[in-house]
Amino acid sequence: MPATPAWPPESSVRLFVATRLSENAQLRIEGAQAHYLVSVMRIKPGEHVRLFDDVSGEWLAQAITVNRRDITLDVIANLKPRETVPDLWLAAAPIRRARYDWVAEKSCELGIARFVPVLTRRAVVDKVKDDRLRAHMIEAAEQCGRTALPVIAAQTKLIDWLATLADRILFFADEAGGQPFDAAIATHPGPAAILIGPEGGFDDAERDAIRATPGAVPITLGPRILRADTAAIAAIAVWMALSDRS
Repeated sequence: MPATPAWPPESSVRLFVATRLSENAQLRIEGAQAHYLVSVMRIKPGEHVRLFDDVSGEWLAQAITVNRRDITLDVIANLKPRETVPDLWLAAAPIRRARYDWVAEKSCELGIARFVPVLTRRAVVDKVKDDRLRAHMIEAAEQCGRTALPVIAAQTKLIDWLATLADRILFFADEAGGQPFDAAIATHPGPAAILIGPEGGFDDAERDAIRATPGAVPITLGPRILRADTAAIAAIAVWMALSDRS
């Protein structure tokens, strides 16, 4: 059995594959990923690529054959297991496409476990494409070293989603005010969800429904009213920095 390399090849290309990886497996990469490896990154036979599959961790692979439209890789050894993912969900009302894509990308980089598109009355967008969000998350994970991808939940109405939370703490950024987020995290440990409304905010009925949800904690992120995309990323960063995830 080949020894695990002593040198993590940090400078090598990193790629997500949808196939479960294992030692001595051989993969044939085609399509856009092959174009990226062959034409963009100029991978040559004998060079190394790091792969991850969202299941078994990160693996070292070696290019065996390189053609114009496909590349064959031999999986050599496991470099690290799949990461332990903090139990944090982001529920975000759809906003304009470019900004929502950015939220998906950055929330993946920060380490969330689940991304939930929730429909609210004041949202200017009423439909999102899961495949586009997933593509942005995959690209983010490839670049930032994640070995796990967030689950993208089915788009759902806010009121319906609130009924599914069970014992999960729900931190929601409320323009009407709430606890400072650092204090709320300290007094409400455990699995959590962060809820961010649309550009127009929650309406009165939605705010009442959220506040009536068991485990709901209104929070403030500071003295300024933040844009929806800024609020989402700021809240995740604070939770990741301050929560006890041991």
